[in-house]
Amino acid sequence: MKAAFALWLTGLPGSGKSSITAALVAGLRQRGVDPVVLESDVFRAYFTPQATHSEEERVRFYQGMVEVAAKFVERGLPVVIDATGNRRAYREPARDRIPKFAEVFVDCPLEVCMRRDPKGIYRKALEGLATTVPGLQAEYEPPLAPELRIPSDHEDPDEAARQIIDFLVGNGWISPRRIRVG
Repeated sequence: MKAAFALWLTGLPGSGKSSITAALVAGLRQRGVDPVVLESDVFRAYFTPQATHSEEERVRFYQGMVEVAAKFVERGLPVVIDATGNRRAYREPARDRIPKFAEVFVDCPLEVCMRRDPKGIYRKALEGLATTVPGLQAEYEPPLAPELRIPSDHEDPDEAARQIIDFLVGNGWISPRRIRVG
């Protein structure tokens, strides 16, 4: 079974997307699936190193992520997009462009995300040093009908990854069998 699909983990900054992605990648590799991970911070460092976070730049940035993901999927590779994508308009093109696509809403209250604040972006926003933080100065539009909703303030990354893998197995996108590693 060739696993060619794309998952987009979306949610507020600090919701746990990257932690869930790391656990998911480990779980997928146990099944012989080695996904390409498109992480927005890494992607942004290469393609918009002096990011202005203007609307035009954001549209172009997310269009680029969707196009890269689609090209990998077309070549038979699974993709995990780890990106806030704070507007539905940024994420919807992936659904239109990629046949096997699922949106995973990493749902976490803003207060919890602000407490976690792993990158310090909420602190910077409150100090006036950042002006486009989703959930504070920029709106975050949660998915209307995500394939999965993970309440990350209640579930740990390993449990969240298991739910995503169960979804992939249940839809026939990956094999239910684990492989022996090492």
